Amino acid sequence: MAETYPAYLALFETGELAARARRAIESLADCALCGRQCHADRRDAAQAKSFCRTGRSAVASSFFPHHGEESCLRGTGGSGTIFFTHCNLRCVFCQNYDISWQGEGSPATADELAAMMLGLQDLGCHNVNFVTPSHVVPQILEALSRAAADGLRLPIVYNTGGYDRVETLRLLDGVVDIYMPDFKFWDPDVARELAHAEDYPEIARQAIKEMHRQVGDLVIDRRGIARRGLLVRHLVMPNGAAGTREVMRLLAREISPDTYVNIMAQYHPEGQALRHPSIARPVTRAEWAEAVAIARQEGLRRFDRE
Repeated sequence: MAETYPAYLALFETGELAARARRAIESLADCALCGRQCHADRRDAAQAKSFCRTGRSAVASSFFPHHGEESCLRGTGGSGTIFFTHCNLRCVFCQNYDISWQGEGSPATADELAAMMLGLQDLGCHNVNFVTPSHVVPQILEALSRAAADGLRLPIVYNTGGYDRVETLRLLDGVVDIYMPDFKFWDPDVARELAHAEDYPEIARQAIKEMHRQVGDLVIDRRGIARRGLLVRHLVMPNGAAGTREVMRLLAREISPDTYVNIMAQYHPEGQALRHPSIARPVTRAEWAEAVAIARQEGLRRFDRE
């Protein structure tokens, strides 16, 4: 457990949080923040040619107390989600297709993002939960520095698809309290077909190792609320497309057998999924139960729900 809680307060008090924000914003001129490393100049939104289609300002689609997140995040007050528009993956089955693919949302300045965070705090949320943040880390750091100056004291949840560069995650060391990555696919061929990212498995593997190095296993307080640590999501997919056994083995052997895992059963075809026969149906309860059994067989023991 960090001595200062939430973690970013120590960096804010020394000025390091603002310094990191400045360095991160400068990196937008030749952006290699996420796994895409497309080296676009993102300083001018009209000219930006980045995969994420996001310029100098982050684009947000909504912010609200979310009562459908993991129980240790939502508690009684909800998890204070801020949904960012666009994505660095664009999975063909995305359940937020209108946001991630079609760009539903509005540009938000640093002051506007800071106001969202403070508003969620005023509503009694247990945390600020950045959803799909990988491509807007500079904007998050910039806004968080301003929100901290105005009294933000909620822990930060980094809710990501897992396609995160280790170098960018190091900018968040001492900033993020709870990392919540997906580990979507194990097979590079599946990742290429379903997320246009053949290197996803290796990048996610290294990213999750770095996240765990920073925050360790998930710590939950006496109220049942997560305070700090790693929580991994794994979406069970039809016909074993996600590579569940290999993912669970990695988590147990190379991360920690105490890794807190949410094995999710809600897959159903969305977006362009019906064009891909192997995933063109919902997952069955038997497939989900098998995934939970596999996780136990591989040595994991902490699960969000069963």
